[in-house]
Amino acid sequence: MANIEIDGKALTVPDGSTVIDAADAAGIYIPRFCYHKKLSVAANCRMCLVDVEKAPKPLPACATPVVEGMKVQTRSAKALAAQKSVMEFILINHPLDCPICDQGGECQLQDLAVGYGKGESRYHEEKRVVFNKNLGPLISTDMTRCIHCTRCVRFGQEIGGIMEMGQIGRGEHSQITPFLGNAIESELSGNMIDLCPVGALTSKPFRFKARSWELRSTPSISPHDGLGSNVEIQSKNGTVVRVLPRDNEAINECWLSDRERFSYEGLNAADRLQRPMIKQNDQWRECDWQYALDFAASALKAVKDKRGAAEVGALATPHATIEELFLLQKLTRALGSDNIDFRLRQADFSAELQDAPWLGMPVAELSELNSVLLVGTSLRADHPLLALRLRQAVRGGASVSLVNPVDDDLLMPLAAKAIVAPSAMVHALDQVRCALAGENVEGATQAIVAALKSGEKKAVLLGNLAQHHPQYAELHYLAQQIAELSGAKLGFLGEAANSVGGYLAQAVPQASGKNAAAMLSAAPKAMILLGVEPDRDPYNAAQAMSALRDADLVVALCAYKSDALLESADVLLPIVPFSETSGTFVSTEGRVQSFVGAVKPLGESRPAWKVLRVLGNLFELAGFDYENSEEVRNEALGDGNVAGKLSNALKSAKPLSSASIAGLQRIGEVAAYHSDAVVRRASALQKTHAAATQAWMNGGVLAKLGVAAGETVKLSQGNGSVTLIAARDDKLPDGCVRVAAGCAATAALGGLFDEIKVERA
Repeated sequence: MANIEIDGKALTVPDGSTVIDAADAAGIYIPRFCYHKKLSVAANCRMCLVDVEKAPKPLPACATPVVEGMKVQTRSAKALAAQKSVMEFILINHPLDCPICDQGGECQLQDLAVGYGKGESRYHEEKRVVFNKNLGPLISTDMTRCIHCTRCVRFGQEIGGIMEMGQIGRGEHSQITPFLGNAIESELSGNMIDLCPVGALTSKPFRFKARSWELRSTPSISPHDGLGSNVEIQSKNGTVVRVLPRDNEAINECWLSDRERFSYEGLNAADRLQRPMIKQNDQWRECDWQYALDFAASALKAVKDKRGAAEVGALATPHATIEELFLLQKLTRALGSDNIDFRLRQADFSAELQDAPWLGMPVAELSELNSVLLVGTSLRADHPLLALRLRQAVRGGASVSLVNPVDDDLLMPLAAKAIVAPSAMVHALDQVRCALAGENVEGATQAIVAALKSGEKKAVLLGNLAQHHPQYAELHYLAQQIAELSGAKLGFLGEAANSVGGYLAQAVPQASGKNAAAMLSAAPKAMILLGVEPDRDPYNAAQAMSALRDADLVVALCAYKSDALLESADVLLPIVPFSETSGTFVSTEGRVQSFVGAVKPLGESRPAWKVLRVLGNLFELAGFDYENSEEVRNEALGDGNVAGKLSNALKSAKPLSSASIAGLQRIGEVAAYHSDAVVRRASALQKTHAAATQAWMNGGVLAKLGVAAGETVKLSQGNGSVTLIAARDDKLPDGCVRVAAGCAATAALGGLFDEIKVERA
């Protein structure tokens, strides 16, 4: 520790701290532009110059380490003169366009110019102009405003993991520019908007929508993956117009993925369902709530009485709140059925779990791991901020290994990897287990084992691809064995906001009930859908649509009137997305986070928990007299001991089996910006490269098919077929075709990892 003095205030600070760190900790403000607590020190803006005793000239507070006995003045005449001089230099070329700048009202330069700028400029020459850069559909540029703080450049290098921006030129000719004029493709690119202290980088979807002082901010939780990122939802006139990160060091730090940031565009999509609708004589018509609810209740009762309660089933999206999931299962079971599930994309339900599967550790511990084995994950697309945590661990010396059917760039060096077909993943993991047990193996397995044996803090993490795999139970069992043999923690990267909460809400079948796959293959006669888009969300979309067409009754609680629901449902009850209701998500680390609605429900739509409560009352069921969502949450979570209900252990060992695919096998991970109904309708996200859908194969597979990259191919699974552009990726394993799921272009196809036929269109 060092004893120093800042502005006459005696402080004791840790050795290695900088003056700006010490000042911030003491609540003493020092102006700055280039400094940011999460980025390396650049010291290039010079706005933080301070007066240090015995120093011949002012020193930058961000780059000056504290020493014992140091005395610093931040507001002395010498310091203020230096700061004002720097401000004058910065403003020499800065345009006076604050009235039309989207950063107006929340601009650091604007704020500091008031305190440190002059009322007029001594510079009368022409100001320089810098042409704008095309950074893609998410970030708008006005580069003449850039002050070269290099925050965006350092973010890409140090946080995003990919250097897409750089600085060229010198002096007055300096420019921040993307390399080779390419658009920014990082899944974290929107953070550059937050980091930019001026109006050079702003949000393209938000451009000219509102001023900061016109916005109403509401703290909330993002529903799009299992992390539970803390966000600030900003609205104007009852419409969500922007989403920003809310600092939480234990979860998302100060960052936000592009999916969480820009998905709000889908909240008020053109196909939002605003009034209840009923299909009569194959024609849809709008009606009032009372009529729709009475119709749904009486129709459900009729099917139950005629077919039996076992012919009633309920499916829910894992992006629904605890309250909604709990009331759905409570209603279904009160009707006498145990057919309830939220695990729509899971194919294998043979594993017997002890409790709810979870991350196995707090999110913050990911950055501290020494060795990690990733199994079945498109990490950057599925869990962008967890990928960031692992990159932090790698920068600290950790080793990361991968067993996966795809070899995407994770923007970090890998210690070892085994890229194999989905059907070979069980064998690859079994080889790792055997090697850890002392048996002789060859190839990449040895490198994976060597990495797992290093370090003290280790983890084996199963991603979305593993959890959707047809041999998921065997992968789970092998991962558990590997974790035990290597002394690692076993964890699951939660797919959705309530991948853990769904278990806690008991939205899974018990002994006599059917799981999601069984329901969609056996086709119950009455189905209740909660937030489900049947052509996008299940493991086998074609099978799901067929099952719903064959049902006597489909009651859909939905926020959007999609084509699939208009085709397969009988009644549509308009419910609201997360931004218009109160509720609770339980993150993949088991953290319970509740939130309130940011805006009022659109049209006549209602929170789903209220709709389910009324349905329970119409059936005259006991225990549906809730006054608010907090009462539902308290009943759903019981004593609140969530930690005691989390476990990744299997009840019994899972015997291994071999899988074989006669022809080509599909690798059907869910596309990055098609994970849920809201994201799919975010127009800016759908314009990015990550939303493009193609049929990817390696050169050998293309040659066997007689197809060249860029040609159109027909892909078939079962009775469904689609046409896509063939693309080449020589890192894919033989015998595989990578075709994303969750999007309209592939909705007619079948299982995510089933056999697929490919031919020239």
